[in-house]
Amino acid sequence: MDPETQAAVDELRKLITMSGTINMEIFYWWCTAIMVMIHAGFLAYEMGASRVKNALASGVKNILAFAFIVPTFFLFGWWIYLAFPGGFTIDEAGVAGLPWSANMGPNLTDNASGVFWAAFTMFAATTASILSGSLIERIRLSAFIILAVLLGSVIWILAAAWGWHPAGWLHTKLGLHDVAAAGCVHVIAGFFALGVIINLGPRIGRFAPDGTPMEIPGHSAPMTMIGLMMIIVGFFGFLGGCIIYVTGDQWINIYGQPATLSAFAFNTLMSFAGGIIGCFLMTRDPFWMMSGALAGIISAASGLDVYHPALAFLIGFAGGCIIPKVQDMLIKLKIDDAVGAFAVHGAAGAWSLVAAGIFASGYPSAAGPDSSLYGQLVSLAVFASLGFIPGFVVSYVLKLFGLLRITPGAEIAGLDLVEIPLKPYPEGLTPSTNGNGHAAPQGVPAE
Repeated sequence: MDPETQAAVDELRKLITMSGTINMEIFYWWCTAIMVMIHAGFLAYEMGASRVKNALASGVKNILAFAFIVPTFFLFGWWIYLAFPGGFTIDEAGVAGLPWSANMGPNLTDNASGVFWAAFTMFAATTASILSGSLIERIRLSAFIILAVLLGSVIWILAAAWGWHPAGWLHTKLGLHDVAAAGCVHVIAGFFALGVIINLGPRIGRFAPDGTPMEIPGHSAPMTMIGLMMIIVGFFGFLGGCIIYVTGDQWINIYGQPATLSAFAFNTLMSFAGGIIGCFLMTRDPFWMMSGALAGIISAASGLDVYHPALAFLIGFAGGCIIPKVQDMLIKLKIDDAVGAFAVHGAAGAWSLVAAGIFASGYPSAAGPDSSLYGQLVSLAVFASLGFIPGFVVSYVLKLFGLLRITPGAEIAGLDLVEIPLKPYPEGLTPSTNGNGHAAPQGVPAE
């Protein structure tokens, strides 16, 4: 080949390579943008699930969690992911995640670090939003921010380093298969929330003096349902962020195994539908139907890349049947999870890991043993412990110092009156009336 032709070929190769790099960058940019919809959904969902007197306070918690997690995840969260895949020993790769690293800022030789950091930051904020809903109407804002930062910028990302990293020890030693983060996001957040709500205690009026559960309905079921659907929309960005774009080659999952967005598309929609139908048959409740959609996707998440769509539907259907029963169990134990966060995320995430151990057992990995039920169960125990223990211990310490829960008077008056200089419905709905100004029916005595 003459020099002129060779130069033209080299230039063409360079252009193709750069085009692929930019396409990768654009893909994760838009995955991150779509993931913001998750947080808009949680905002609406939790405000709708709150009584009028707490509506804005529930929204403000979500906004502040997002705002605090972004800088803390930049300062130390990303370093934790890169530094601890082997356990508690620090890997030298963590240097790239330090805030003063050349990778953590404008760098024309690095088109990946920023978009990957952004996507993982959205995952971190999602864990905090999962926690937020379970605690509505009674936690101190300062306590929530402390717990949200601990969960989003420390605990979940440590779990991700262990189990959602190509060199994570749960994968390389046990063959963990959890491509869409059912374990390190949903199990971690669900069990962390459970630890906190045990110490936080139920809302005033949630249980009668004899222990009978009393319904405390949110002020806007339509807002809650729309919020849940927005979370589902955002999950398409979340799941897109779970697959690795390889320039000029096949997509791979987080563990380096071959994967396709087509498999994700089939199984996301099928498990989504299965979860709705499962909850519909169990409850006929629109709130649980939409929660079942989310639980269905989470239930299939661990094996989203390998399941047949019919199997994904059945796994999602089973998840939709399971979660109302888990919520009923918590109520019998007098644990007030206001939106069923543990059932939808903790229990469905646990089922997802187990299901992958049953239906994807033997799936090969170049970086560790084949997937197995044993590996999935041990990983589940690790995730559940890593979520529950810090959530319980830190919230218990806050409780000891009187920093966890608002005062009974503030709870009865409503957090909006105490903390928020704005009314959600200044010309209509109030804590004691409906939108027409007439007395509104109450599921519990007026507070």
